[in-house]
Amino acid sequence: MPDLHDLPATARLTLRRFTPDDIDVLHRLYSDPDVARYVGGTKTREQAQEMLNQRILAYYEANPGLGVWMTLERASGACVGMHLLNNIQGETHIQLGYVLFKQHWGRGYATEMSVALLRHGFAAAGLEQIVAITDPANTDSQRVLLKAGLQRRGERRFAHPAYRGELLAWFEADREDWLARHDRVQ
Repeated sequence: MPDLHDLPATARLTLRRFTPDDIDVLHRLYSDPDVARYVGGTKTREQAQEMLNQRILAYYEANPGLGVWMTLERASGACVGMHLLNNIQGETHIQLGYVLFKQHWGRGYATEMSVALLRHGFAAAGLEQIVAITDPANTDSQRVLLKAGLQRRGERRFAHPAYRGELLAWFEADREDWLARHDRVQ
């Protein structure tokens, strides 16, 4: 059985766990209004610290194989943003997601690592379904999710305050179907 702590990597990207020392990176990511526009808005340093402690660091051991990871360029070691495979807040659904620094948009990084994380979720973690949510206006992110192999299944609202009761675009991928369509190793 695959080790759930082995994080996926691609030809251009790798993932690593966040550490307490990564607060500056996380705060910089969420300080950019363009980057944070569709992910709940900008965060103060204190809000980023709370996110790091509660939503990222505490999540790792409680949920082996899942989490929020820093995404790095393999060639340079530069942080391009983060990818995640974790619970939608207040829900049992496991979601795929990503937030990238603006200078790394349009390079295919979101799709590339999303495919690797879907494979990890289905093959290593044995998940039966992985979902994703986006703001309905975030058409760029929706294209990434479709390219990665998720299918649009309407819209949903979530009770957790993080989602502010907003209607969100809903995407799904089921294990058997996704693996059948993505049978080559990425």
